Amino acid sequence: MLWTYIVLPVLVLLGLYFTIRSGVVQFRWIPEMLRTLTNKTPVDENGKPQSVSAFQAFTISAASRVGVGNIAGVGTAIAIGGPGAVFWMWTMAFLGGASSFVESTLGQLFKEKGDDGFRGGPAYYMWRGLKARWMGTLFAGILIACFPFAFSSLQANTISDTVTSSIEGDPMLISIIVGAVLAVLTALVVFGGVRRIASVTQSVVPAMALLYLLIGIVIVALNIDQLPSVFASIYSQAFGFNEVVGAAFGMILMTGVKRGMFSNEAGLGSAPNAGASAAVTHPVKQGLVQTLGVYFDTFLVCSITAFIILVSSPDLSNAAEGIGLTQSAIVDALGPWSNILLNVIIFLLAFSSILGNYYYGESNIEFISRSRKVLFGYRLLAVVAIFVGSIASAELIWNTADGIMGIMALVNLIAIGLLSGIVFRLIKDYSAQRKLGRDPVFTRSLLPDVEGITCWESEQSVTGVMPVAGGGSADNR
Repeated sequence: MLWTYIVLPVLVLLGLYFTIRSGVVQFRWIPEMLRTLTNKTPVDENGKPQSVSAFQAFTISAASRVGVGNIAGVGTAIAIGGPGAVFWMWTMAFLGGASSFVESTLGQLFKEKGDDGFRGGPAYYMWRGLKARWMGTLFAGILIACFPFAFSSLQANTISDTVTSSIEGDPMLISIIVGAVLAVLTALVVFGGVRRIASVTQSVVPAMALLYLLIGIVIVALNIDQLPSVFASIYSQAFGFNEVVGAAFGMILMTGVKRGMFSNEAGLGSAPNAGASAAVTHPVKQGLVQTLGVYFDTFLVCSITAFIILVSSPDLSNAAEGIGLTQSAIVDALGPWSNILLNVIIFLLAFSSILGNYYYGESNIEFISRSRKVLFGYRLLAVVAIFVGSIASAELIWNTADGIMGIMALVNLIAIGLLSGIVFRLIKDYSAQRKLGRDPVFTRSLLPDVEGITCWESEQSVTGVMPVAGGGSADNR
């Protein structure tokens, strides 16, 4: 009911509003997205990068987006809503691109300078932009419940399901063992014992994501003759005609929307936390980069999973939710050996997401309270959530995550809707500078009536200065 009567209408109406008011920025400026992705990072007075680059912020958010949502989530969407759910995932990714642009641009505008770079996100633009710290605190609390608890439980559940279906034995016993191992590994990282695990997974995960894409491309290539019928089924069943699983139109639509948002996180309020950390010369640049991240996640990675499943012509009438549908499709196409490889990929992607979700939560815990006791309690509950997620039913975990995600999205969408007028002004400024042949630079003097902007003091501080011979300085733009 929450999704049907509240979240979905707000999501669609705001997506359409942002699309129209921005002049379809999520489509019109695709070339600009690619250009800004490779911009040089502004430096400080010592010639060092001010923070992470636009590309690094893109990879951080992509690492969060690309995970079991792309593999298990798409499988669940097709199992529940049939091939037609994929169409609605695509549609909402396009509309969500506008929402992602708005939220990430706001995250940049209201970011703060920290000891090791920039930080920000929805809690900050609710506090600084709307002058509603209570709303920022509310959002931070919901994000903590959503990412390190509900979403991490989902990651753990997917790992458990994958291992359970690959090993003979008592499923509950295997799930308990997997849950205990995951909980211990997570505890070693979050309590500071083995930081190397986090650094190793961050290094390996991009390679695993590329390997999964390669597997998908191979499977699609082996079944290239099936692609026309796959596209036909996606479009013909999107509106409830000739549904394979007997799903009503509302179920198909809702499943596609929820699984799409879980995967690409457009409008959810998570990506701005990563986007705000980037050092760029104009807030719009990170809005464009994060929109590109939505497209990468949905139109590439999620589509590959959908094609892997649908080219195998599965029987969806009895399909299980979760990772099972994707797993069986890969094994049918490549043989039993691929199951082992998929287990490794799932584990690394999911465990990396667990760590990423934890750090999202920790940054928002710090927004609420700096108490070490509060932080310790949060870490303990985050570890417990991993174990519980491993042994709980997939249906329970998915429903819990959907409910919390819906509330989190609603709070964020209300905030970006109220602040969107500022973003449209930033678009005009960015466009005007580009027409003059400039690499756009923003300073807060361009929005003198907007309070709460703590960075963007001057053009020199934004673009960076670099020492040159003769004791002067040079614009590093």
